Amino acid sequence: MGEPCTQLTRLVVWVIQLLPVCPVKTQEIMARPGAVITSCTNKQTCSLSKLREVLKQYAKAAIQTQAPDLLQWSADYFTAVACGDTPPVKQGQERGPWSKWKDLTPELLKVLHQRVGGRLIISADELAHMWKSLNLPKDLFASVMDVGGFTEEIEWLKFLALSCSPIGVSIAKTLKIICEVLSGDHDGPPRIPFSTFQFLYTYIAEMDGEISASHVSRMLNYIEQEIIGPDGLIKVDDFTQNPWVRLE
Repeated sequence: MGEPCTQLTRLVVWVIQLLPVCPVKTQEIMARPGAVITSCTNKQTCSLSKLREVLKQYAKAAIQTQAPDLLQWSADYFTAVACGDTPPVKQGQERGPWSKWKDLTPELLKVLHQRVGGRLIISADELAHMWKSLNLPKDLFASVMDVGGFTEEIEWLKFLALSCSPIGVSIAKTLKIICEVLSGDHDGPPRIPFSTFQFLYTYIAEMDGEISASHVSRMLNYIEQEIIGPDGLIKVDDFTQNPWVRLE
């Protein structure tokens, strides 16, 4: 697991060097839809905040595209972004068929969650073995590992959240799937502790990069004060059917 992360680190260093030198004016980049590079100093050194935004958008694109060769795709992606071109991002419906791999489904994720056995931390090798035993796409596993920055020890809830993202597409649908996977209730609608929902929503919104922290805070405060009961649990309908709750 260490070698891909080392290669990705080298790639990020290359990105930092690449962004300022591509022969395209900042004004031209700003005019392009979805552009994430907005300003550089006179010395052509992009600020850390802008680089952070670039990497957030990269994370979303990597999960959506699920490229077989993540490093090569990443190089192509950052080159396109730096030059103001359209990055090579595929939507879910554009992905090619996995001829010998099972499609990732909420049902399979629930099986995987059961095998994790309630642990918050799991080793990468053990999780990779579980993933392989379910015959799930190995390229998706590699993408989630790289996008999440996971190494030998993995925070299971974060890994699960990123794995659900390609299925759910939107944040609300992704959280719905996660609730269904995590819920142990067989009677009634899926529900999880609000504290778990709070952690997951904050993490997914941060990885998404398009939702402000203030919006996330407002939604969580509203849900906690107006919806959550004495049991401290949140149901799927609480954030999918309530018109006052807009997670995105």
